[in-house]
Amino acid sequence: MADNYLEKRYEEVFGQGKTKVKKVGHTLDELLLKNRSCRGYNKSFVVSEDMLRRIVQVNTRIASGCNRQVLRYRLVTQGSESVAVLKSVKMGAALPELHLPFPDTEPEAFIVVCCEGAENKLVDIDLGISLQSMTLKVTEMGLSSLIIGAFNKETIKETLSLELEPLAILAVGKGVEKFELVPISKEESHAYYRNNGVHYIPKVRLEDLIVVKD
Repeated sequence: MADNYLEKRYEEVFGQGKTKVKKVGHTLDELLLKNRSCRGYNKSFVVSEDMLRRIVQVNTRIASGCNRQVLRYRLVTQGSESVAVLKSVKMGAALPELHLPFPDTEPEAFIVVCCEGAENKLVDIDLGISLQSMTLKVTEMGLSSLIIGAFNKETIKETLSLELEPLAILAVGKGVEKFELVPISKEESHAYYRNNGVHYIPKVRLEDLIVVKD
């Protein structure tokens, strides 16, 4: 079904003679297509603390298991802390031969997601909701991001003087990479790859995602 089909049909049927409201912003489908894991950034663009705060603010509006809201966020902008965080993370594990990120394209702003208390199933669900919501906000702002799960927790805690447990790190910046989604069947390789400067991301087709009735 085409984007905004229902909205267009509503206007056709009920909107005659009425003032049309101009579309503002992006549709969810548009944001999802642009919301790609980015490992290369324009270092001349500086992500401010205010930008990071705007991204974290989405967490005041999203769902939380039993409404416990135990996630907390440490903001890291360009500077010595950023350099230390970058040394403690790993990026592009599926393409080890490329040693990503390339020199002079490293991210310099980060949001470290922490937890008050022990990690459990509800916390993990909250973490997924939080990270996806923040990456969508990043995309809406015209920026790019990368969810990082491979990092040295103890080093991060020491570097940022954290008493809370870090669960994930979100890198934020002005992306310089090109992406393309590749439809695949569930049997094909899910590994992302690069060719001629384009980062290709295989995505399982809808037909293979839906469980068919016997």
